[in-house]
Amino acid sequence: MSNAKTTLHWTPPPRPEWLAQVNTEGRYLDSANLVSLDGDELIASAQRISGFSDFGSDEWREPYAALIKAINEEADLNLFGRLMTRNDLLLWLQARLGIEAAYRQHPEIDDEVIDAPLFVTGLPRSGTSILFEILAQDPQFGSVRNWEMLFPYPPPERATYESDPRIERAEHLITQWYRVTPTYRSMHEMGANIPNECVLAQACTFRTEYFTALFQIPSYYQYLAQTDMHPTYSYYKRMLKMLQWKNPRRHWLLKAPSHLGYLPVIFDVFPDARVVLTHRDPIKAFASNTDLLGTFYWMRSDKAFDASAFESLLTHEAVAARLNQVIDWTARKQIPAARLFNFKYATMIEQPLPSVRDLYRHAGLVLSDEAEQRMQSYIAHKPQGKFGKHHYELGEQQQIALARQHFQSYQDYYGVPNEV
Repeated sequence: MSNAKTTLHWTPPPRPEWLAQVNTEGRYLDSANLVSLDGDELIASAQRISGFSDFGSDEWREPYAALIKAINEEADLNLFGRLMTRNDLLLWLQARLGIEAAYRQHPEIDDEVIDAPLFVTGLPRSGTSILFEILAQDPQFGSVRNWEMLFPYPPPERATYESDPRIERAEHLITQWYRVTPTYRSMHEMGANIPNECVLAQACTFRTEYFTALFQIPSYYQYLAQTDMHPTYSYYKRMLKMLQWKNPRRHWLLKAPSHLGYLPVIFDVFPDARVVLTHRDPIKAFASNTDLLGTFYWMRSDKAFDASAFESLLTHEAVAARLNQVIDWTARKQIPAARLFNFKYATMIEQPLPSVRDLYRHAGLVLSDEAEQRMQSYIAHKPQGKFGKHHYELGEQQQIALARQHFQSYQDYYGVPNEV
């Protein structure tokens, strides 16, 4: 099998004129001091803004320090990127302060039960988002929406869940990504009331792959690869209890491609969890994900996309290793095979509703008439490419043939068809 390195090419799109002007002016300002990303100062500011001082247990502090160091030394943020990042860090710190305040005020929150959550995971760009959105139409499931990930305190209440004033602010912050990098609109639909990936909700633990998607910070990625993820998922469970306390969910529907690397942890923290694995030709998913990461980095930095700094994340070998690891966990019974359910992207695109019916049957789930009607309506109103076609490079035929060797065992095991 070839060990040749994969060459990744990504060309950044032109910036909107207003943003290009802001960042050009920012090069002549002392932006590092004007927009501080000092870890201690951010903590003090979050405490002052929120009125709370208790962050709970200290397992977040080490990854927080690693993240702050990496951002300051490696991310090379432009002026607007620093503004976005400072705002984000303050929000994540305040979210943690708020969660801890809620538990102090109402310790009974800890009595909440997270019942048989359903996790959706798979390679990035393998259909996890569209499947997640379709499943979210089923009333038996509840998902964490963008606005409550950003502003979890005070705990959302059912009576005001659709009219909470936090929604308006979250809407502007979330859709700001479109105004900063308009090409992102063709990749993901964003909005305050749209459920998002668990990695954003986990940001207040400061131990999550979310940050490796936002910034070119290889030292933090290396730190993350060596750390225990149990604190992340345990704190996420704590957050979910708080979010369902005044706005009950029958079963949580949760999603993130990053879950693929932590399935044993998920089953440790959520023993009755069910996991749906989406499957797509890894070469197609790989190329699309490279474009997505390049776009994320370009939002905040003028630094060239350095794929070599992310070899453990952005090579065919690394992606194949993560896919094959799931097969190995299953064979060694480190994860319960009876709670894993497979879902093919190609089948979903051709026959979305029938493929969902098959998933429900295999997973022992009940698909009500109401849920099916809502799913059908959602699919009809969201055709593929609704917000523009997402273009990306797949590489030369020789590169594709070499890459295919790495993924062959995965594709054979799950019966994943080639798309290229």
